[in-house]
Amino acid sequence: MAAALITTPRLMAVGGGALAELPGLLLRLGLGRPLIVTDPYIAGSGILDRATALLDAADIPWSVFSDTVPDPTTEIIGIGVELLQAGAFDSLVAIGGGSSIDTAKGMSVLFANGGRIADYKVPNEIPLAGLPVVAIPTTAGTGSEVTRFTVVTDTETDEKMLIAGLACCPVAAIVDYELTLTMPLRLTADTGIDSLTHAIEAYVSRRANPFTDGLAKNAMSLIARNIRTVCAEPGNHAAREAMMLGATHAGMAFSNASVALVHGMSRPIGAFFHVPHGLSNAMLLPEITAFSAPAALERYADCARAMGVAEEGEGSQGAVARLLDELRRLNADLGVPSPRAYGIDRARYDALLPVMASQALASGSPAHNPLVPTSDQIIELYRRVYE
Repeated sequence: MAAALITTPRLMAVGGGALAELPGLLLRLGLGRPLIVTDPYIAGSGILDRATALLDAADIPWSVFSDTVPDPTTEIIGIGVELLQAGAFDSLVAIGGGSSIDTAKGMSVLFANGGRIADYKVPNEIPLAGLPVVAIPTTAGTGSEVTRFTVVTDTETDEKMLIAGLACCPVAAIVDYELTLTMPLRLTADTGIDSLTHAIEAYVSRRANPFTDGLAKNAMSLIARNIRTVCAEPGNHAAREAMMLGATHAGMAFSNASVALVHGMSRPIGAFFHVPHGLSNAMLLPEITAFSAPAALERYADCARAMGVAEEGEGSQGAVARLLDELRRLNADLGVPSPRAYGIDRARYDALLPVMASQALASGSPAHNPLVPTSDQIIELYRRVYE
């Protein structure tokens, strides 16, 4: 096996109360004039106030851009870049879910390189590293705090573009599970299944390696054993901490091994029908796993064992059957709707299938799947998932 090239943040503060490390972390990195990138909910929730109070106490001047939207758009990133150009900032502190962190990454890339975000979508390179990003996730989900990816929706075409490279990896991450205690049920469930998808896809990816395998299996174990608990008992600190660690481990795994077909097919559903990213992954995960499993039976069996749904000595065929049962049961238990039940119009969905399949393939993710599908197979999978 060829050597794996691993990308992670330079510094990480992990654990309950880690937010308190923000001023010291900035100073350690030689940073002192941050623009905070967040969303209206975090700005009004008290979390932003806690962060700015820490900066005030350390005499670190700051400004806030709190207009981020779910699924970052080229339009919002453009507005953020104008703010950067008008100030004398030396860093970005992203506080929120994956959307706030991805917005900050997009702002950093565009501020340093100019042009349009579309100029840097995969497989294009990002020539210059921009302002360093310190990422503080408030959901146990995307893992964006440790990845070299950002996903941006083109406001004009509705395409969800994947931007990737060293320039997108945060310089530091603060992983504080206490910031997730107020997450509502739907967000907890959807981001949790998103993390589980990251871990499974990283493990079965054609680019998996020994470094990412350990992270992915650990993430699957943490998430599968705690996701139902955390949805039923939102104030359960042990379950919240396990989900947060699982999300970060899964993020490090897929950032260095790639996601696969689920993510490739998920982005167009999100872009065209405004389905939250974690939810569109959840809609797809059981059917895509059933399609892909015959090409990597042993790997998927390992996933079942890591998740605790199959015994160590059990044969691969039986273990994979248990995995598929568990993924379907998890969707049922957590109230994940089909695209049909979600209210997506059948005629529009059918009309967009060729475009969705084309965008899924263009993202590059399906090429890392154990079984690489044709455009026609993707269309057939979309049809099956709809019901």
